Amino acid sequence: MRADLPYAVGGVAVGALLLGNAALSPEADPVGVLDVALVVVTAAALGSCRRRPVLAVAVVTAAMLVVHVRVHAGVSAAFPVLGAVCVAAWRGHRRAAVVASVAFLGGYLARDISVAPAGLPPQQLLERTSLLLGWFVAVNIAGLVAREHRAYLEQLERRLLEAERTREETALRRAGEERLRIARDLHDSLTHSISVIKVQAGIAVHLDRKNGAEPSAALLAIQEAGGAAMRELRATLAVLRSPDDADRLGLARLDELAGRTRAAGVPVHVTVSGEPPELPVEVDQAGYRVVQEALTNVARHAGPAVAEVRVEYTPTRLTVAVTDDGAASTAGPVTPGVGLRGMRERVTGLGGTLHAARGDGGGFTVRATFPLEGRA
Repeated sequence: MRADLPYAVGGVAVGALLLGNAALSPEADPVGVLDVALVVVTAAALGSCRRRPVLAVAVVTAAMLVVHVRVHAGVSAAFPVLGAVCVAAWRGHRRAAVVASVAFLGGYLARDISVAPAGLPPQQLLERTSLLLGWFVAVNIAGLVAREHRAYLEQLERRLLEAERTREETALRRAGEERLRIARDLHDSLTHSISVIKVQAGIAVHLDRKNGAEPSAALLAIQEAGGAAMRELRATLAVLRSPDDADRLGLARLDELAGRTRAAGVPVHVTVSGEPPELPVEVDQAGYRVVQEALTNVARHAGPAVAEVRVEYTPTRLTVAVTDDGAASTAGPVTPGVGLRGMRERVTGLGGTLHAARGDGGGFTVRATFPLEGRA
């Protein structure tokens, strides 16, 4: 109804103009009840011409011809017809617009000729008819131009949407190609080396046991770490090749990670508080990776140390923290390496925060907090 409001207001304005002109024109006959009713019908038809242009132009043309025959209101009777013809042409009903134009012009001219005084110069009648003819030609052309312009805008919008869709498809295709390239590079550069490490460690363990000696803890840790690295690498390559792969690492495998770290000679204590909710996959995996990287740093840099892993679940956030009591120096700021930078990128990319600092009495603490509601 809001879209039809301008047409209804225009119909009322044109009807008032028509009645006012008929009342003030010295050439017009008195306006009767039927004439007022026809003007009201015309205003109503103009108000609905957006939705029913053919019906509206037919009703307006017939009503104005009757009003012109009865009242002889002059050129003002053509104004409602001009508006209806323009809307009909704009809505694509060119034939109806042309038929209405010809019908009204023919009826108007016939009425003028039939009541013209004997001494009226033909030139005056011809000029009036030519003026109306020019108006009707102009509104028909204006309606067609408006329709073509609207069609052009719709076509332009479709092209923009198609270009946007094509651009998204191209980006997705390139992302897929890049994932496959990374998967191939990782396979070529890492799989062979890790396989060699795992096989050599397994052979060394086998030879020690064959000779009656117990393999060292470090050798067993190398064998276990090699197997775990192979499993994680295969999982990573599967994710790169198929982003919908559901076999991903998460905090549910935290005990397994702690066990491998203990096998490498670092005592690890794990504390979990709160009820584990249904974590988003990316948060679950990022939390696991933070703990993994922190424990790796403990094994590499802390020296003889004990690591404590704390996982806290709340309805609104997930917090993972890894603290050690190693021999880290308390002097100077922390210089982030590749591992810390990677952890920070993972956490902040999910809207969380990462704190990594030396303790007051030595050791090192890594704490990551992930929001679980309203994540960025």
